[in-house]
Amino acid sequence: MGTAPSATAQGLGREEVRRQAAALAEVGRRLFFDPGLSANGSLACASCHDPAHAFGPPDGAAVRLGGADGRTPGLRAVPSLKYLQDVPPFAEHYRTPEDEGDESIDNGPTGGLTWDGRVDGQREQARVPLFSPFEMGNIDPADLSARLERAGYGAQLRAAVGVTAGEQVDVVDLALRALDVFQQDGPLFHPYTSKYDAYLAGKATLTEDERRGLEAFEDPARGNCASCHVSRRGNDGTPPHFTDYGLIAIGVPRNRDIPANADPGYFDQGLCGPLRTDFTGVADYCGRFRTPTLRNVALRQVFMHNGIFHTLRQVMEFYAERDSDPGKWYPRRVDGSVMTFDDMPAAAHGAVPAAINMEAPFGRRPGDAPALNERDIHDIIAFLGTLTDGWSAPKTPGPPETAGP
Repeated sequence: MGTAPSATAQGLGREEVRRQAAALAEVGRRLFFDPGLSANGSLACASCHDPAHAFGPPDGAAVRLGGADGRTPGLRAVPSLKYLQDVPPFAEHYRTPEDEGDESIDNGPTGGLTWDGRVDGQREQARVPLFSPFEMGNIDPADLSARLERAGYGAQLRAAVGVTAGEQVDVVDLALRALDVFQQDGPLFHPYTSKYDAYLAGKATLTEDERRGLEAFEDPARGNCASCHVSRRGNDGTPPHFTDYGLIAIGVPRNRDIPANADPGYFDQGLCGPLRTDFTGVADYCGRFRTPTLRNVALRQVFMHNGIFHTLRQVMEFYAERDSDPGKWYPRRVDGSVMTFDDMPAAAHGAVPAAINMEAPFGRRPGDAPALNERDIHDIIAFLGTLTDGWSAPKTPGPPETAGP
């Protein structure tokens, strides 16, 4: 079946374009919160992407349960759906646009959505969980189309785009379009209302802890966080998204709470598989996952692609100590040696995987002092708290009321 032409292609007037966008956004909102889209009838988009947690996971579970039976475990932690509007399409050799930096530099694999960057755009991103056997579990487009029609969404979607009676349209494509339009809602998905946004606008002052945290965050010799989680405005004045959208390998420990990891031969290597297949076996790409935004990160209870960490302190300590104290993070072999990077096949042979990032704060030798001390870690966590949306300035107490005559 064909897809309804776009509003632009139809030559619609501005009022009709706005009407269609508003109608699609409303249907998209209903779809997002409706568990009836899933094969088991209990899993909505919002079940995993909770609005109260920045459209991220609602608790500390490493993976969610889904599928036709509602009990099939996923493979990766749920990412946030906020601040995705400017993620560039995936490029193996990404070059920064001229108005944003040095376009002669090859930044390597960058962009795309999902942890491994395998789809471009939020419409295609929405397709992934709808048809995943361990998420919403629809068998194929015909299965989902029938589900949408039974729930009355087919009629709503056709009305939203002004389809005439009897005209053939792809209802699944319209549903994906509606979910996409819903996620363009600025106040919901990219509001820029954190304390740090107010600070950049000169309307807030950081505390001493937060200020020191920002310094450590940006210091190339300490946190060096801003090398990937960009913290400064763009050249055009746009607020920072706290990600460069790159795919990077930092070698987090294997999470044995993920059922798939009970198989010693199974490894989630991100960019080079298994969910993505176009770079299978490319050693320089194995173990790379897309750098997430740090906006609203303080609302999360599960971190990294495999959900191995549950607090920001654990995350920061791992960055500080991965190489200086590897025995704290990785298991030991029978001979007592530490199996560093144990969630990558090369670790079984005692080799450092080719893709592993060794830039600061990494790159220390076992026994060295970590790049971040306790004060740095405390302060960076304090700074990360300023990235939570919904901040408002403390109210200044007014003058005391006086008694009447």
